[in-house]
Amino acid sequence: MTTFSGRRTRVLAATTATAGLVLVAACTSSGSGGSGTKTAAGGVQLVKAGQLTTCTHLPYPPFQSEINGKVQGFDVSMIDLVAKDLGVKQQILDTPFENFKTGAFLNSGQCDLAAAGMTITAERKKNVDFSDPYFDATQALLVGKNSGITSLADAKAKKVKLGAQAQTTGEDYAKKQGFDPVSFESSDAVLNGLRAGQVKAVVIDYPVVQGWLKDKANADAFKLAGQINTGEQYGFTVKKGNTKLLAAVNKAIKNAKADGTYKKLYEKWIGPYDAAAASPSAS
Repeated sequence: MTTFSGRRTRVLAATTATAGLVLVAACTSSGSGGSGTKTAAGGVQLVKAGQLTTCTHLPYPPFQSEINGKVQGFDVSMIDLVAKDLGVKQQILDTPFENFKTGAFLNSGQCDLAAAGMTITAERKKNVDFSDPYFDATQALLVGKNSGITSLADAKAKKVKLGAQAQTTGEDYAKKQGFDPVSFESSDAVLNGLRAGQVKAVVIDYPVVQGWLKDKANADAFKLAGQINTGEQYGFTVKKGNTKLLAAVNKAIKNAKADGTYKKLYEKWIGPYDAAAASPSAS
């Protein structure tokens, strides 16, 4: 299994400004989220004055990836709404995905919240507090067009070497189905493993596959062999007990769904809007 102990964290800007300008804005902003205070609007305490620090794991398009020198995606855009409400700018810290299971960077005060296309699970709830669900997700099986693989059951019967992203629910699901999946550190590595023939099929979140198949080269080479409805829902996380920030996140999600912003962002980053995605039941 891939380990992450040698991976360096990176701080990246998540707005239309350059990283330098974002840092200047963080130092000179006024009001409740301004210079010299770590208290933002609504009494929310921040780890750094004037900015909302978000832990994520790159790349994971369409939720977060570096495009033209800045981090963009559905999750980034949703957390930008939270930052706007707090009167600050969002700043992103790229960290290992295993961190999200333990809440390590939240507990150590390096991040205010985490946004990484993360499924809400009972196990993860032991370490972090989740927001309201903001996205319904399913898993997908992606294979080569000429592979002859028609389903996950078919892949298992043919003893196909399967790939998945390490530390994810997709990997967990594959293991529960009797596979010994090859673990890749990132979603990009998963796709590259399929391209290179390291694996013959991969299980990963369906929205990620949707994004891949928008590229003609990928659509020509690969096909969706099946969607797997696992009942998964994504949530953002905060340090346990951080009720004020959690309330601010939930408010931003609720308002975005009510005023049409969620729909616009969904269509921009995910694809054709599914109304059910805007009102997922509590996990």
